[in-house]
Amino acid sequence: MKRRQRVWPVVVVLTVVSWTLSGCTPTHGKLAPFVPTPQGVVETMLKLAEVGPGDVVYDLGSGDGRIVITAARMFGAKGVGFEIDEALIQGAQDSARRAGVSHLVEFRNQDLMTVDLSPATVVTLYLVQDANLRLRPRLLSQLRPGARVVSHDYTMGDWAPTRVERVREMGTLHDDHTIYLWRIGAGSPKP
Repeated sequence: MKRRQRVWPVVVVLTVVSWTLSGCTPTHGKLAPFVPTPQGVVETMLKLAEVGPGDVVYDLGSGDGRIVITAARMFGAKGVGFEIDEALIQGAQDSARRAGVSHLVEFRNQDLMTVDLSPATVVTLYLVQDANLRLRPRLLSQLRPGARVVSHDYTMGDWAPTRVERVREMGTLHDDHTIYLWRIGAGSPKP
């Protein structure tokens, strides 16, 4: 009699290998795994949001800090990264010092669902779809008119973006990236 082989352990192993190769870790209750946004995508996100020296950029789930560091280095903006992984925060602080922008950026060890978003003029996200949807009411109720929300690869459900841009970045976890921009204002849905 022929025995049936189970396939699921191979799927688990392949998933763990894929996480390891991509720098990603399983979420275990987090709102997203850590997968670094490619630098070309970071720059496109910030340009799409028209970030400038008068802006305060909040990166929710800031990982290694590259978004707020780039906002400060390239556009003169102030930035705050919110992250729950202390090792990533330490690495981000070191990167900010090396980039010469530690006077413009800071990193806080804080659950992004508890952040007061009202000081931000730009909020950047690379979270899973469910996390974006959970954040949406807070973004709509706390951000001032004119504030911009930029998401890498994930939408806000039925909230139509102001603009959508596609970026091809070879050699990353996946080569094609989609960036969504929303502006808080009269056309925004109710929180």
